[in-house]
Amino acid sequence: MNGKYIIAFIGSLLVTLLVMPILIPFLHKIKFGQVEREEGLASHKAKGGTPTMGGIVFVLVPAAVSLLLQPNSLQNTEMMIVILAYLGYALIGFIDDFIIVVRKNNEGLKPSYKFALQSILAILFYFVYQSIAETTLYIPILHLTWEMGILYFLLIFIMFTAESNAVNFTDGLDGLCAGTSLIALFPYIVFALLQEKYELAIFMLAVSGSLLGYLKFNVHPAKIFMGDTGSLALGGLLAACAMILKQELLLVVIGGVFLAEMLSVVIQVIHFKRTKKRIFKMAPLHHHFEMSGFKETQVVIMFWGVGLVCAVLGLILAFI
Repeated sequence: MNGKYIIAFIGSLLVTLLVMPILIPFLHKIKFGQVEREEGLASHKAKGGTPTMGGIVFVLVPAAVSLLLQPNSLQNTEMMIVILAYLGYALIGFIDDFIIVVRKNNEGLKPSYKFALQSILAILFYFVYQSIAETTLYIPILHLTWEMGILYFLLIFIMFTAESNAVNFTDGLDGLCAGTSLIALFPYIVFALLQEKYELAIFMLAVSGSLLGYLKFNVHPAKIFMGDTGSLALGGLLAACAMILKQELLLVVIGGVFLAEMLSVVIQVIHFKRTKKRIFKMAPLHHHFEMSGFKETQVVIMFWGVGLVCAVLGLILAFI
């Protein structure tokens, strides 16, 4: 089994490193480029035309590598949920990206349609999961479990819809979303190994290897963006892993960067509607720091650092 861990990570890393140099010029050729918002930062205007939908690589490559290493994994209901969550939310993102690229604007899939699709998947995964597992919530530190009953449905619904959107909001700077997602996956790999959910650990290691390979082309100056294809997929994956590993509450801590990004948008919108004034110079939060004078690379490194602290804190809270 140890050999499979290495093959999953290294294999996905190498395949991604080989595929990206082929995909990037192809996306350039068919003009699948990013469309920057008119109201966006002036420093980001130069990013217009950079190929997007790069997330399709770190979605499909790990899925393929993982299934090759463990072809019977889809017979495991828990693994089926995780893989379908990853692919399902990626598909929603792909539809959104495709509309943006074809229309050459950033409207994309209507928010109501996107949320409806995210909700359908969340509901589906809840009903499948509750048929094989208890609807209990583990409370770290206190070491208590709470039988939530129907309230567990609400928790899972919020987890999937909120986490997928939160990771999506984080995808705004070169390397930001991929780096923080890679960091956030690490504690769940540890949890999977300790719970002897080896198939899940292999899959997450495959995703991690592919993300690392993708980062080579996504760090500043980015040669490709993941698009909603990648960010929604990563959010769905984190939510699914938190549910399967019964570490739902720790997702708030481990995904602290994603939570802060989402809350900055929610707070900004609510406050502006009520007062016509802004709390942040621009939301999501990473743009606020940019407008405060930080360079893009400085913001990314800072957020990576915060993400690492959140991941370590999550691990500590899990074992106290």
